[in-house]
Amino acid sequence: MFTPTAGSRRLTLALATVTALALGATACGGTTKDSASKDGGTAAAGKADPNAETKKDLTVAFLPKQVNNPYFTTADNGGKKAVEELGSTYKEVGTSSGTDTAGQVSYVNTLTQQQVDAMAVSAQDPGALCTALKQAMKNGVSVVTYDSDTNKDCRQVFVSPASAEDLGRTQVQLLSEQIGGKGEIAILSAAQTATNQNTWIDFMKDELKKPEYKGIKLVKVAYGDDDAQKSFQQTQGLLQEHPDLKGIISPTTVGIKAAAQYLSGSKYKGKVKLTGLGTPNDMRAYIKNGTVDAFELWDPAKLGALAAHAAVALESGRITGAKGETLTAGDLGTFTIGEDGVVSPGEPTVFDKSNIDKFDF
Repeated sequence: MFTPTAGSRRLTLALATVTALALGATACGGTTKDSASKDGGTAAAGKADPNAETKKDLTVAFLPKQVNNPYFTTADNGGKKAVEELGSTYKEVGTSSGTDTAGQVSYVNTLTQQQVDAMAVSAQDPGALCTALKQAMKNGVSVVTYDSDTNKDCRQVFVSPASAEDLGRTQVQLLSEQIGGKGEIAILSAAQTATNQNTWIDFMKDELKKPEYKGIKLVKVAYGDDDAQKSFQQTQGLLQEHPDLKGIISPTTVGIKAAAQYLSGSKYKGKVKLTGLGTPNDMRAYIKNGTVDAFELWDPAKLGALAAHAAVALESGRITGAKGETLTAGDLGTFTIGEDGVVSPGEPTVFDKSNIDKFDF
């Protein structure tokens, strides 16, 4: 595959308009990038040259699941810093709702029309963005997913927060320790379509099949849609519906904070255990007042930074997303791309009273 020049990347106005209509975008006219197709995930961009020069003056766009969500703000700020250190331009766009898949599709289409060089997307749904992302890759845009994946053929690299299996199983292990391996538990998730949440929950359910958890019963999976008020209400509903509940796992930063807020002001404080995925800054007060014993998370800033490095490396031809390729990511270190183009910044950290004040994000 050749690396397109600025001139070869541009098609005629007429073709751009046809593309715009096909995508259903609101913009009219303009130009699009033209390169050999990057469609097809890891089969995408020919053979990698790990010694290729890192391109500068690129435009790298981040499309989180939800803007103004503290978790994604931290992640995307990590991406912004990395993009700028690599000599390129960062931009962020996105919806204010964590379940607006149509809005995400629209943003992908718009970014494609704006001829960004690469985009990093946290998908609200594994399939809903696929048509738009495949069109973006056909137009020469490098596509990375981070935090929450699409179907594997709809992007080139997925930057996973940590091993999905480890995350699912360790959250069960944390809660089991806290409730003494016995009792009814529930899960408070984000949206029903959230790829990462559903993958983790599948591993949670599989972990619960092990003999050591025979005393634990999962009574319900509730969905708060990454909305604080709805997650608060869902927590209240879980406890009303299941008065013998011993613990809740919430694998979402919005959900665990909302659940902790409810528990801290209720008769269940300290009695119903809560764990999951949260940020230290959100959860510090609840750790210190005894509402929560321990929870876990990776560093979202590193996640965003690794997504940025992957996007620039793809656009520079240093990687294609194939298994076994090496991704060099500055101060983060060197990573090996795994099966299906997946790469991870590392294992999650467990936060409790002993260490939570050492972290600020």
